[in-house]
Amino acid sequence: MQRSYPGINPSIAEWKGQEITDLQEELRIRVNANISEKWFYTHMKSSNPTVPRIDMLNILSKYAGYSNWDDFVFKNGQRIVVPAALQAAPATLSGANRFFILVPGIAMAVVALLFGLYMLFNTREYCFAFVDADTGEPVKGSRTEIILLEEGESPVHHFAATDGSFHLKTGSSRLRMVVKSPYYLSDTIIRIVKKFNRNETIILKPDDYALMIHYFSTTKLGDWEKRKQRLEEMIDDNAMIYQVMNAREATGMALYNKQEFIDRMTIPSGSLKNIEILSSRMKNGKIVVLRFRVNDKRK
Repeated sequence: MQRSYPGINPSIAEWKGQEITDLQEELRIRVNANISEKWFYTHMKSSNPTVPRIDMLNILSKYAGYSNWDDFVFKNGQRIVVPAALQAAPATLSGANRFFILVPGIAMAVVALLFGLYMLFNTREYCFAFVDADTGEPVKGSRTEIILLEEGESPVHHFAATDGSFHLKTGSSRLRMVVKSPYYLSDTIIRIVKKFNRNETIILKPDDYALMIHYFSTTKLGDWEKRKQRLEEMIDDNAMIYQVMNAREATGMALYNKQEFIDRMTIPSGSLKNIEILSSRMKNGKIVVLRFRVNDKRK
């Protein structure tokens, strides 16, 4: 959870409201499973918690990166104490055994507390502003995607605010992120964040081809042949072109090859008008993947 929500309270027993909702969403996305709020309060916040069912332990183990509960127990060895209800043969603890279990447990609790305090005081909030390389204006809208890349971790996806800013709480000193925006070239950004400089500006270079296709679809141009020739030069012969349907249309996608797309873009009575580019990918100076939708009204 701290990988997806760096500022989350390190004490699970103190989670409530939004933290529980965030955990439920994480489990749905990562392992296609769900826990109820009642289950969380019963097993995580109760003063006398009961032992969870093995199927729930399997779900949480998968979320933590293991195959199941047995895999978690096997790989963590002596670092965990398996609940008696899940052991094949319950055993009582002698005074000596209790000592050797309680002392490491207390030590681990102290370490966890110190780590929590370290994260609390070391975590800072940074603001990244995305601007157009040509105009210097903010890249507004809510479709600028930021993919955080941490070594040894799965990518974490975020979206910028409508004003073109992105706020991030982190204790890391080095950030690596991929930034994608419909009318701009994707870029991998590396930042050494400074504790006393919490505002960073990131410049995005416009995707001229995506802008041109949008322009072709929203303006009335007389020279259709010239428009067709320009599209021929911009698009790869084997390009995959997808039209994402609007809510009022049939669900799914329509797939075009290069020639079909150009024909519908360059014939005066063609159906592809007022295109909004969702994403594009380039290779060897040509578009190889294009996703778009048709707006009902021009903005």
